[in-house]
Order: sequence, then C-alpha cells, then structure tokens
Amino acid sequence: YVPSQADIAVFEAVGAPPPADLFHALRWYNHIKSYEKQKASLPGVKKALGKYGPADVEDTTGAATDNKDDDDIDLFGSDDEEESEEAKKLREERLAQYESKKSKKPAVVAKSSILLDVKPWDDETDMAKLEECVRSIQADGLVWGSSKLVPVGYGIKKLQIQCVVEDDKVGTDMLEEKITAFEDYVQSMDVAAFNKI
Repeated sequence: YVPSQADIAVFEAVGAPPPADLFHALRWYNHIKSYEKQKASLPGVKKALGKYGPADVEDTTGAATDNKDDDDIDLFGSDDEEESEEAKKLREERLAQYESKKSKKPAVVAKSSILLDVKPWDDETDMAKLEECVRSIQADGLVWGSSKLVPVGYGIKKLQIQCVVEDDKVGTDMLEEKITAFEDYVQSMDVAAFNKI
C-alpha cells in the first residue's frame, strides 16, 4: 500500500501523464506524483528500470531497438555451424561417463506378492498333504510364504497361501498349471490378491 523506489523508477521512465483513457495508469501516475517531496525516503532500493519484474525476463529497456528484419536471427540453431573441438570432446566425455554410471547401476527386479486360494475336492481331502504338494513346487524366483486354512462351507476348507515371485521368471499361469497338476488333492486354484512390490 506504500509506494516504493520501484514506483519512482517507473514514474521517471514514464515521464508524462498517461492519456485519460488509461485511467488506472493515470490514477497511479498522480498518486506517485503526490510523493514528489518524499521520494528519497520511500522504502526499497532504486535500481535500473529493467531490473524490476520477473527474474527470468531479459532486460531490454536499456537496449537500442533495431528495425532490421529478423531474418538474421536463427532461433533453432543452424546445422552448418561447426561444433568446436573442445565442446565436442567435452560432450563425448560426459556421454561416456553417463554410460559407465548407467552400466554400474543394478537392474531393478520387478517382484509381486500373490495370495493364492487352493480349493480341495471335498472335506475328506488331506489338507496337510495338499499344502505339502503346493510347497513342493520350486522355481527360480519363487518363494513360498505363510499359509492358513479358510472355511468355505459344509466342512470344506481351502488353503490360502502367500508367495513372492519375480515377474520375469514366474507367472500366475505357470503356478496354476503346476498346482492343478496335483489332481488327487486340488480341484481349482484362484488368485485372491496380486500386488506389485
């Protein structure tokens, strides 16, 4: 709400009162003009006019404006200009450094946590044997976790078993194929939950 040295810099650059149709600018001009006697004591540091405003905008207030065509300005860089030997060497060095860093970085192994529901044929199926059969499946990238028996109904319980797999090495199709191969114990297998780790 108090004028600053920035206002004084703009006021002096404007020089004359703006036309009446620019009433906001005219009001501002008259307001700053009323501080004529106090302008040295206003807060802030007085800078060149182009130093006020956004930091990423180039100051063009002090530069002379040319009326030449813009044909000689190459905005996108031209291909016919040679890259200096030093710049070329530096760029190749940095590319080599980047490649060496990239090769040293360990590859991230995508893993998933899967919760399987293994259903028996009936209530007379030996669930301990069924779990033993399921855990006997071994594969690179497969780790079996905890398990529990969950009641389904009519005295039948299903085996709910957790496993962690490496996505590139073990898939749910392969697990289903191997688990349902135990036909004497397993009626079907479902994926209850599948979470990426």
